Parts: sequence; C-alpha cells; structure tokens
Amino acid sequence: MKRKIILNLAMSLDGFIADSNGGFDWITGDGKNSLDTKDQFDFPAFLDAVDVIVMGKRSFLDCPKETLDSFKDKMVFVASNEPFETERSYVVRIQGDLVKQITALQQQKGKHIWLFGGAGLTDAFIKANVIDEYILGFIPILLGNGRPLFLENNPTVLLHLEEITSQEGIVVLRYVRR
Repeated sequence: MKRKIILNLAMSLDGFIADSNGGFDWITGDGKNSLDTKDQFDFPAFLDAVDVIVMGKRSFLDCPKETLDSFKDKMVFVASNEPFETERSYVVRIQGDLVKQITALQQQKGKHIWLFGGAGLTDAFIKANVIDEYILGFIPILLGNGRPLFLENNPTVLLHLEEITSQEGIVVLRYVRR
C-alpha cells in the first residue's frame, strides 16, 4: 500500500491556522454536544497511522514541548533554510525541494506522512497537488486575522468527501483527492 501524504490541521471558520502570534489556544470546542456525531475523529489512531511528520520551522518553534514529546517515536522533518537548535534526536532539518523529497519518501515502505503545517510549508504541496487526504477540523470561531492556511494562486484540486464528524462544535471533514 502506498503511503499517503495527509494534511491534517485545525482552522478557524475564516481560514486561519494560527493567530497573529502563532498561538492556537483558541482551538477548542464550544462545550455543547447536542450535535455530536456517534462516530468521532480518532486522533490517537491517526497519529498511530503516521511515522513521518513534516512541519515548517515556525510551526516547530510554536509547538508546545509536550506535543513534540508525543512525536518521539516518529521521524519529524522541519523545513528550514537555516540551522536551529533541538535536543530531540528524532527531529531532522530539511531544505530544498521539499515536495520532491517527501514524495520520494512516500515511495518507501512505512506508515503515512503527516503535513503538520504551516501554510508556507503546505502551500508547495497544495500547488503540486500531491496531498492524498485533507483532514480539516473547523473550530467554531472567527479569528479575524492570523496565519491563513491557503495562500494565493492555488490550482483547482478536486476532492471527494469521505467522512464528517462533529464534537462540541468542531466539525472534522476528511477529503480524499479525486
């Protein structure tokens, strides 16, 4: 089975994946469960299905320590043209043609590849139309400004909706590329 490249992240209803300062403490539900679906998005199962996580340097630096520590059994690639310090042996800096490097990795045996973010990193993958799945969690908030997920001049990407779940106002949509 071919490894999938999966973009999985949360975003505000107005399209932001982080606030203006890179924060994401706003990523929470509304506390109401009257519209919760019977089936729920299973993040631990998703995390178990990936063995490579790809993120931009800013996403890496903004990521809480406990989140990074939960990735210790994965290979974490951080896209950066400049070196940075990390004490984590599972974190590797990559640079250059990221799409080419990750699609080559996709041909090797292993679990799926998670595009963690941010927009600068994911933009190249969107433009190359190599993302196999888009898992987007819509948070019940309008931020008004911040870091947008989708940058300009993207190609048309045809998708098929595979799954919808809802929990406390957070709607998770899972699309696959047609």
